[in-house]
Amino acid sequence: MFRFMALLMQVLTLRRWIFIVGFLAFLGMVALGVGQLSGTSPPANGENTSEAAVPVTAAIAVRKDVPETINTIGTVQSMDSIAIQSQVNGPIVKVEVTPGQEVKKGQELFLIDPRPFQAALDLAQAQLAHDKAVLAEAQMDLKRYQTLAKQNSIAYQQAQDQVYVVQQDQGSIQIDEANVETAQINLGYAHITSPISGRAGALLAFLGDLAGPQVVAQTSSGATGSPGVPGQTGISGELISITQMQPIYVNFPVAQTMLDEVRQHQTPAGLDVEVYSQSGRLLEKGKLTVINNQVNTSTGTVLMQATFANTNEALWPGQFVSVRLIVFIRQNVVTVPAEAIMMGPDGSYAYVIGTDQTARRVNVQVAARQSGIAVIEKGISAGERVVTDGQYRLADGVKVAVQQTAESDVAQR
Repeated sequence: MFRFMALLMQVLTLRRWIFIVGFLAFLGMVALGVGQLSGTSPPANGENTSEAAVPVTAAIAVRKDVPETINTIGTVQSMDSIAIQSQVNGPIVKVEVTPGQEVKKGQELFLIDPRPFQAALDLAQAQLAHDKAVLAEAQMDLKRYQTLAKQNSIAYQQAQDQVYVVQQDQGSIQIDEANVETAQINLGYAHITSPISGRAGALLAFLGDLAGPQVVAQTSSGATGSPGVPGQTGISGELISITQMQPIYVNFPVAQTMLDEVRQHQTPAGLDVEVYSQSGRLLEKGKLTVINNQVNTSTGTVLMQATFANTNEALWPGQFVSVRLIVFIRQNVVTVPAEAIMMGPDGSYAYVIGTDQTARRVNVQVAARQSGIAVIEKGISAGERVVTDGQYRLADGVKVAVQQTAESDVAQR
């Protein structure tokens, strides 16, 4: 009996020790799991985790000239666009222009049959020559009558009547001269020329068409129709259009809040204006030439107009373009990438990387932000490195590992 009790005590003691060891192992496993869930792990080889460097991207602050710009959308407009029409009636006997052709001022485009107008001119000139002869005869008679009247050989009234005859003949000469001038003008109108230099549009009249301000004729049945041979077309309107391409305008709106600044910096030579395609390609550089005299009350904008030489015809009438108006240039200012500037409860700040590779938070004053660049008025000096990516993991004195360093640059647009 005594042996049985001793054996029982040994079994109970062994089980207690096994339970204690198992419970301690369980607590160790729980502690390890909690450490893994919290993102911490035991330091390896005695390393101090508080000194682990935070990876960041940095850029170097530099001094440079930065343009103050206004970016907006504009529309290309031709300085002049002409719808060519005939000023006299007649069939087109010659077409001397092709669609899309570059034409010069004074270049002949169409020829209306000139023969009727030449005949009218000949008739007017013949009538003028006839009436000049009649006038010469009347003037000779007047001199003779005046001499005879002084000799009392004829009545004074007869000489006076001849004066009126001469005056009538002189009036006839003036009418004839006006008729000659009109005939010459009409003959000139038969030669349709371009009043401007530019590019021709689509051809709207063809060889044999009857052109004129108003082409109206009657058919054999008395109805109004196309005159001339059957099937011949009557044209009483635009024959072709000519659009001036060089130079050319771009119209664009600017917010009224920027009007005073633009007017303040506008010079007689005009502010510089650049236009870009929708894909961002620079098309042309020009000058601001017109600031409209009123604000559009519905949009709160002022219409402005820039002039471009357009020598390569990159600008096309009706085209939408991106406009960059350069108001003035900030000279030799400190610039950093805009992403380096953060906003906090006390205003703007940035992280500057020291020579010991630690981050330092500094408050900054930003003069302007545009085109991905921040112009620094106070807080950062040229040559300092600023963090552009990874700021949310930083604090004063935190070690950083710079992954990439680049010089801040001013975007071209």
